[in-house]
Amino acid sequence: MFRNLRLQLTSLYILASLALIALLAFGAYLVVKREFQANIDLALRYRMAQQLQWQGFPLPADLADIGFEWATRSGTLVEGGAAVLVSEEEHEHEEEGEDPALEGSPFDLDSFDADLAPLFVVSSASQSLRPVAVNRNLPLTAPYAPAAEAALQTGSDLRTTYLEDGTALRLLTYRLPTSGPPQVIQVGRTLEDQQRVLDGLLRMLAVLGGAGALALASGSWWLAGKSLLPAQRAWEKQQSFVANASHELRAPLTLVRASAEVAQRQLPTDDSRRALLNDVLSEVDHMAALVDDLLLLSRLDAGRLHLERARLDVRSLLEELERSVGRVAEASQVTFSTTAEDGLTLMVDPTRARQVLLVLLDNALQHTPPGGSVHMDARRMASRVRIDVRDTGPGIDPQDLPHVFERFFRSNQRGVESNTGLGLAIAKGLVEAQGGTISLENALPTGTLARLEFPGG
Repeated sequence: MFRNLRLQLTSLYILASLALIALLAFGAYLVVKREFQANIDLALRYRMAQQLQWQGFPLPADLADIGFEWATRSGTLVEGGAAVLVSEEEHEHEEEGEDPALEGSPFDLDSFDADLAPLFVVSSASQSLRPVAVNRNLPLTAPYAPAAEAALQTGSDLRTTYLEDGTALRLLTYRLPTSGPPQVIQVGRTLEDQQRVLDGLLRMLAVLGGAGALALASGSWWLAGKSLLPAQRAWEKQQSFVANASHELRAPLTLVRASAEVAQRQLPTDDSRRALLNDVLSEVDHMAALVDDLLLLSRLDAGRLHLERARLDVRSLLEELERSVGRVAEASQVTFSTTAEDGLTLMVDPTRARQVLLVLLDNALQHTPPGGSVHMDARRMASRVRIDVRDTGPGIDPQDLPHVFERFFRSNQRGVESNTGLGLAIAKGLVEAQGGTISLENALPTGTLARLEFPGG
């Protein structure tokens, strides 16, 4: 029992720790990804403002402060190189029409920054405009059509898209304020280097998470064992006490019963004291049954109940029960019957299996009124054997159903004073010890259905 509790507690520790690790890893990945995207978007906007100003167009309102944002985030620009690479022919055109107003400004094309170098620029502008500066390895030779159409409608467009070869691009597109046909200028950057870094981060997080999971598993197992150790010791002491007390009570109960029987035999038949001795014998029998039940439960809890498994023919068992229990049912004016499919066998302890069925039949007979019936049926269900015990009694209060297998639970409907409230708890323990399941439910239109399922033998 405590091993299962330890496994459950360990699983709970591991799941909670893994959830925390996953949350931290996801957060770290998301922060890095968003930081990459923020840097790329800022670089795209800066390059767009640079190109628009170089072309002689006024800056849109959303790009008016981009130079300050770039200087604040990226630091002072380093002089000494071109921001983008251009062909010799384009470079000649740039030198011929270079605007002196850009020299020394935040958008000076001679300023170099590593964040701007991977960016490319394409435009649909006419030849009357200055040729845009581009780098030599363009993933696009013309503006990406869906982004250009969106920019023509709304003025600008920022998106991530994928080309047919799978290349991921981050594109910023603006509509040019020209008087002729609508034109756009588009600044973009491939995301391959960013994706390589993110993939590497994922691999690192996966490796660290796996190593952390192994460490957590061993640590959680140790911590669960440490947490359960006091409870396990207390439970073992309690079980030892119950077992020893039950064993020690057997001898005095046997002596009390023997003395009461001797005293009863020595009394005359009409002596009123015989009734008192009958009450003593009845209570001794009740106490002896309770002691036996407690001893059996303590062995079940400790996993020390010895089960002698053997192949059991189900039809023969049901026929035997019909003969023995049938006489009790007849005395109670209850009809008892059984049915079973041919060839059903179980690999169980025959004595314990018979004990479980007797508990269920005893409950059914006690709660079935005269004129009612109790029926036991056995059949194969896939690889298992199902045994149903159905009665026509009043059924069980729905509020009591979740508690019927609890120890010492006695429903107010029962009205059977001799019941110790341990029968169904013992039946459940014996069934589960042999790999089976047991359930109890209200049958329709009336009565109770007790259902057993065992692996087929």
